[in-house]
Amino acid sequence: MAKTLDEFEYEMRVQGFAIFHEVVASSLIERIRVDLPKRQDSCRCWQLKNGLTSGMEGAAHHIVGGEDSLAEFLENLYLDEFIRRYFGGEYILNSFGALINMPGTGTSYKHGHAFHRDVRTFSGGFRLMLNMLVMVDEFTIQNGATKVVPGSHLVEERPSDEYLESHAIRIVGAPGTILLFDSNVWHSAAPNTSARPRMALTPTFSRPFFKQQLDYPRFLGEAYPKNERLRQLYGFNARTPSNYDEWYQPPERRMYKPGQG
Repeated sequence: MAKTLDEFEYEMRVQGFAIFHEVVASSLIERIRVDLPKRQDSCRCWQLKNGLTSGMEGAAHHIVGGEDSLAEFLENLYLDEFIRRYFGGEYILNSFGALINMPGTGTSYKHGHAFHRDVRTFSGGFRLMLNMLVMVDEFTIQNGATKVVPGSHLVEERPSDEYLESHAIRIVGAPGTILLFDSNVWHSAAPNTSARPRMALTPTFSRPFFKQQLDYPRFLGEAYPKNERLRQLYGFNARTPSNYDEWYQPPERRMYKPGQG
């Protein structure tokens, strides 16, 4: 049975996360499996070019642009009504990354295997940022299914490692399943003890005034978004003017549009 908005609200308030099973069509997931390693290879070239030789293996950051299955995923605006409910209005894409959890230990993105929060500011009851995790492969205990600590979004101080480990639960699911969680939830990946890599998409969303990790409007260019809803998602409606001409404009032509919070 489909989750209602009220059920989602309750789960986010109490435990800090909600699971939506097999949301993304298998046909799109199959194409993401092909396209994602290409994006990761491109990011790896930049990592090596700038001396990041270890610690980021398997990680791909800011995989926006283009016309492949990853762009199509964003265009579908999965769970849009739930994300809008979480923020109480408009939101933007704060980052769009992916993680390939490689088999064995010490071969994957090291930050992901330690308990962490993806927003450094504890925002309490004010909802600042939301994580999405999209299972491109099946998530199992063997291949390092994500650990989350229920209710940890309600506590400002970092719990002890012992507490986090003993209270964490593992999020398993079929390909196409989506996990939404408050960015103040303590979470981590786990070692992949299977024989195959395990892939996931890891977009984050934020209130429009919260600075993006990468300036997507400038990165993508004015002509990229295909419609007004995507302009909102990529942050084109929440830009900062850089001169008087951009500032003194009628509402319909302003860079920071009404309704952005």
